[in-house]
Amino acid sequence: MDYRESNANTELYRLIESLPKIELHRHLEGSLRLSTLAAIAQEFKIELPRYDPMRNPDFYYDIEDFRPYVQIMPDDEPASSIFLSKFKTLRHFYRSPEVIDRVVYEAVADAALENIVYMELRFTPIALAREKNYPLPEVVDWVISAVQRGSADFDMDVRLIVSMNRNEPPELGAQFLDIAIDRMADGIVGIDLAGDENRYPGRPFASIFQKARDAGLAVTIHAGEWAGPESVREAIDLLGARRLGHGVRIIQDSFMVRLARERQIAFEVCPTSNVQSGVSHSLSQHPLLDLYQVGLMTTINTDDPSICGINLTDELVATVEHLGFSLEDLKRNVVNAAHASFLPDPDRSALVQRIEEAFYMVDLQLESRKAS
Repeated sequence: MDYRESNANTELYRLIESLPKIELHRHLEGSLRLSTLAAIAQEFKIELPRYDPMRNPDFYYDIEDFRPYVQIMPDDEPASSIFLSKFKTLRHFYRSPEVIDRVVYEAVADAALENIVYMELRFTPIALAREKNYPLPEVVDWVISAVQRGSADFDMDVRLIVSMNRNEPPELGAQFLDIAIDRMADGIVGIDLAGDENRYPGRPFASIFQKARDAGLAVTIHAGEWAGPESVREAIDLLGARRLGHGVRIIQDSFMVRLARERQIAFEVCPTSNVQSGVSHSLSQHPLLDLYQVGLMTTINTDDPSICGINLTDELVATVEHLGFSLEDLKRNVVNAAHASFLPDPDRSALVQRIEEAFYMVDLQLESRKAS
């Protein structure tokens, strides 16, 4: 579902596009440009699932050749298995340090084009390392280097979250954590646990996340996406999450709603991704509105912009068009994201102030238009 073609020229789209934004939940591996994938495939002779050497001996691909394998298509079934299958193709593309550097740098550049002023980009080291068996510490260093260069070039604050998968051995997660702790001074601010909460509980990772918290890393956990409120409770009480990736199924349990509200747990909500993966039936029925109305600290994010075929402006526009959000509602969600960021206190306060001042100026401009 791509809102850009229908909305890019509307006044609403242009207004929201101009606003400063914050992205707390964006996966690097779901942010690769299709044009870059085509270039990498040609350079390294990567075969797509339906590759025909007789018809394409030079491995020249058009962007549309890639789209069905790496992006949700209109006729794709809304299911987690379909959504996650896109990553299987993508993980064959990390063929050199230069490729990793390029896709990271471009992810920062693309976020800057969306007027995202602060982003926490999460990545899974093993996903980048496995194709060529790169040493994990080196992969993390390549990501850090590209982010730092992109941040400087585009005058944008980007921090990193190291993500581990529930289906991988906890021992691998422990390696990720040690690498992350050693590089906290280089912009790694948090640690994440992703994957299917239904099949892979978080308990085997409990000691890892305790060590992360003791070291000063913030914790965000994918929970309440494909499993119910019990996964949210595990994330908060056992793993010490300050934020929840998605978390939308918490609305099924009033006790957990009260608990999350009292503890000021932030929710990294990704509406389009949830529809495409079958978590929500439609954007108009998405639980974001319910979470927001009961006073939970909601934030709006893209999850995997390339796979979903959207950007953050599209997501914010969708909440207006499908959930009835006002400009004030958008402001509260962006300010929530600033408060929920994993920045140190002085930087976080400055980010909150920057967002509030920007929205105040927009309010003044809109009032001036009405008066004239």
